Amino acid sequence: MDLLKRELAPILPAAWDLVDHEAARVLKLHLAGRKLVDFCGPFGWERAAVNTGRLRLLEQDPAYKIAAGIRLVRPLVELRAPFRLDLAELDAVGRGAVDPDLDEVVRAAERVARFEDGALFNGLAAAGIEGILEAAPHEPVSVPAPEAWPRAVVAAKEVLRAAGVGGPYGLALGSKAYDEVAAASEDGYPLLKHIERQIIDGPIVWAPALEGAALLSTRGGDFELTVGGDLAIGYERHDKDAVELFLTESFTFRVLERAAAVALRRG
Repeated sequence: MDLLKRELAPILPAAWDLVDHEAARVLKLHLAGRKLVDFCGPFGWERAAVNTGRLRLLEQDPAYKIAAGIRLVRPLVELRAPFRLDLAELDAVGRGAVDPDLDEVVRAAERVARFEDGALFNGLAAAGIEGILEAAPHEPVSVPAPEAWPRAVVAAKEVLRAAGVGGPYGLALGSKAYDEVAAASEDGYPLLKHIERQIIDGPIVWAPALEGAALLSTRGGDFELTVGGDLAIGYERHDKDAVELFLTESFTFRVLERAAAVALRRG
C-alpha cells in the first residue's frame, strides 16, 4: 500500500481504468504550463524540496571564529482535490456500462489544472513560488484590437530578443484571448494559423488559468517545474452509496531567467 491507498477502494479494475482515463484526458487538455516549461521528475512522494544552492548566513559570536549558514531549499506543495463518485455507477462498469457519470472527476481535474497553472503563471506566495508573469521585468505588450494579435506577438518577440532571450517561443493564451484569436481572421486567413505558422516557432496553448496571454522562450533552462508525486487519484473513504476519492500531486516551480517571458494584455 502507498499514500494513494487505492487497494482499499471498492472499485472494480475496469472502473478504475475509466476514472483514470477521464482524469488524464481533462488534465492533458487543461494543463498549459507543462507544455512550455522544463519538467523535472516525478521523483516520488518522498521528495520534499528542491536544492537552490544558496545559503542564509547565521549571526555568530565572533569569539567562535566560525561562519555558518542554513542551506536554502524550495519546498514542494502537496495538494488534494476531493470528489465523490456513486458506487452504483461504478459497479455498472462491471456489467458492461461504458458511460458512467464521471462529472466529478472532470471538475476535480479542472480545479487541479487551474491550481498548478495559476502557480506557474501567477505565483503562489504561500508556497514560495514566484510566477512567470510576476517575475517578468518587461512592460506588457498591449493588444488594442482582435486583429492586432499578430503584430502584438511580433512586438513581444522583439522584447525577448532585445533582452537576449532566444527562441523557440511558445504562446499561452487565456480563455478569452484564445477564443478571440481563434475566431478572428485577416483577409480570410485565421489569425491563429497565421501566428502559429508564420510568427512563432513553438507551441500555442490554451491556458484557462491565465488572464490575457504570455509569450515565453521554450529553449530550456528558464523555467523549471519539479514534481514529486505526479498527478494520481487516491482513496479517502466510502459508505454504502458513494466512494470519496482525491486527485493529488506535489510540485514546486522556479523562474530561473526572469527576462524569458513577456505578458500581452488586451485593450
